[in-house]
Amino acid sequence: MKLYKPKFWVNKGILSFLLLPLTTVTYFINIIKKKYPKEKFSIKTICIGNIFIGGTGKTSLTIELSKIIKKKFKYVFIKKNYNNQIDEINLLKKNGSVISKKNRIHSLQVAEKKKFQVALLDDGLQQKNIIYDLKIVCFNSDEGYGNGFLIPSGPLRESLHEIKNYELAFLIGDKRNTKLYDKIQSINKKIKIFEANYQVLKLKKFNRKKNYLMFCGIGNPHEFKRTLLRNNFKIKKEIIYPDHYKIPNNEILNIKNTAKKDKLNIITTEKDYFRLDKKQKRGINFLRIKLKIDNQDKLQKILFNIDEQN
Repeated sequence: MKLYKPKFWVNKGILSFLLLPLTTVTYFINIIKKKYPKEKFSIKTICIGNIFIGGTGKTSLTIELSKIIKKKFKYVFIKKNYNNQIDEINLLKKNGSVISKKNRIHSLQVAEKKKFQVALLDDGLQQKNIIYDLKIVCFNSDEGYGNGFLIPSGPLRESLHEIKNYELAFLIGDKRNTKLYDKIQSINKKIKIFEANYQVLKLKKFNRKKNYLMFCGIGNPHEFKRTLLRNNFKIKKEIIYPDHYKIPNNEILNIKNTAKKDKLNIITTEKDYFRLDKKQKRGINFLRIKLKIDNQDKLQKILFNIDEQN
């Protein structure tokens, strides 16, 4: 979905209240989904998803969880095959085996036949006809839960009260959001909350004395810019596209011409870089990042004991 997040999703205003009646559509769709017959798989399933639409770091978290899981289990990534999300599929493929069918249930059936022990599902919390062994909800710690309303009045794919059905929550970002932390605990006192932040890899390869043009089409572009500024990049121009946007070749040429004219280096995210073809990539650098998870020993115990779930 090519989507810019409107400003009224952050704070309640006239537009958010005018659109409030339309949230009943989202509400009833979620209720109907819960009525579907549920399917349980012999392969252990860990679903990493979100309630807030886009930009919560779930793909980065999925990759970091795989690094822990592989110490004990043979794992596979499951990613539903959306045409506009090939960037995330390619990113997952760099870190392990991926099964990406149009239907998650079909993907899980293939994973069972291939004798994988654990399936890490990047997204899927709103698919209620699969019984997951471990359900993880991700939030960007800066954006929190926005104005708290459902789509289209707000940024929530389902009610915050669904948190009561999830086992783990991750708050991802540099800013500690006490309000969000307390809200999650007030809904689900048993949920285990972890925090994580982004760390830049191979920073020395960049000349940070030079000026940069940044562009990206991700769910939370402001997080990317904050990461650059925190690491002393001089951002002189920025171009923001919708999440998962496939940038046309003429726009890539415009970016390169602007950078050349203004003597700027070009930098983007790893996900955006993977959407470019070989020719487009020339002259463009990407920032490689990873998530650093706090209290990783506690998390490892939970993941290693997934056999005891359900």
